[in-house]
Amino acid sequence: MKKFHCFFEQSGTFKNEFIKLGYKALDYDLQNEFGETDKIIDLFEEIQKAYFNEKSIFDNIKRQDVILAFFPCIRFEDQIQMAFRGTQYQMKNWNYEKKLENDIKLHRELSSLYELITKLAIVCLRKNIALIIENPYSTTHYLTKYWAIPATIIDKDRSIRGDNFKKPTQYWFINCKPKYNMIFESYTINERKNVEYTSNKIERSLITKEYANRFIREFIIEV
Repeated sequence: MKKFHCFFEQSGTFKNEFIKLGYKALDYDLQNEFGETDKIIDLFEEIQKAYFNEKSIFDNIKRQDVILAFFPCIRFEDQIQMAFRGTQYQMKNWNYEKKLENDIKLHRELSSLYELITKLAIVCLRKNIALIIENPYSTTHYLTKYWAIPATIIDKDRSIRGDNFKKPTQYWFINCKPKYNMIFESYTINERKNVEYTSNKIERSLITKEYANRFIREFIIEV
């Protein structure tokens, strides 16, 4: 039976919706703040091992399975550009030397994350594992500008499918294609929140169960 492996998702949101729909699903993350992480594991380390053909969790993922990866995006998003330019509010009293030292640190982190997400895609291509990657969308998002694989789906308004945030999200479907199922039911309307006024990083990254359920049925599974 097909199993869904949710990477970097400790909230259990998508995992639990897959289970409600009759599928097996597991959450993988290094943290477990929500008590939903089934496999507490360093996914970055596992990606590195798999890339170099060493034993890893990817050996336990079958070809009929699907990986849904909510890859950390902290260094790919628009806000990081202000940090590189040294124009964030908290940097107003920094001198150029401090700003440039910070640029070196940021670029090193950006390079590491870019390498890891690329290796994740390569591992799945080599092993012929279906992979869906989720990340924020903008025309200046790092992966939008500097990645060889274009996004398959760009959801410009998540609130239409029942999320609290309107913020745009993009999805890459690798070794698989979206289903584009017709869902003949009204949208669930939840209280809308403005991402610009939401300072809590965990809250900013959460997706509602209504959105998860609809996205799964619309694009991922046969209905």
